[in-house]
Amino acid sequence: MPYTIQQVSHMTGIPATTLRYYDKEGLLPFLERRPSGYRAFSDIDLSMLQVLQCLKDTGMSIEEMKQFSLWVQEGDASLKERYEMFVRRKATVEGQIAELQKSLKVIEHKMNYYKEAVASGTEKHLMGKDTLPYAEEFRSANKTT
Repeated sequence: MPYTIQQVSHMTGIPATTLRYYDKEGLLPFLERRPSGYRAFSDIDLSMLQVLQCLKDTGMSIEEMKQFSLWVQEGDASLKERYEMFVRRKATVEGQIAELQKSLKVIEHKMNYYKEAVASGTEKHLMGKDTLPYAEEFRSANKTT
């Protein structure tokens, strides 16, 4: 059963303008048009949109997504390239997760700091004693040479 652009937008939360842009950029290689010119989205298109949204959420550029879409159109001839792209994307996401975990530790540390300061009504007794997680790593990574 084909879906309209409004239905797909409602189902996925992707604005219709973005769906039109993805179509214009060739990111939906199997998207069909009705005789009236309206887009008719299939379940295959919805699956592709889910993958594209995932790639976008991980920071992949439109150009890289276009390449992926071209590989999809090539079929079995590009299976290795698509697999390798996802291996690289996984490594990128794992790096992002590691960095976010570090940020989370700093945030949790500062929450505890301010919780204690709020409870005592001052932070004066904490000043100079606040050793942040990863402080040495941060200082050595950001040294100016």
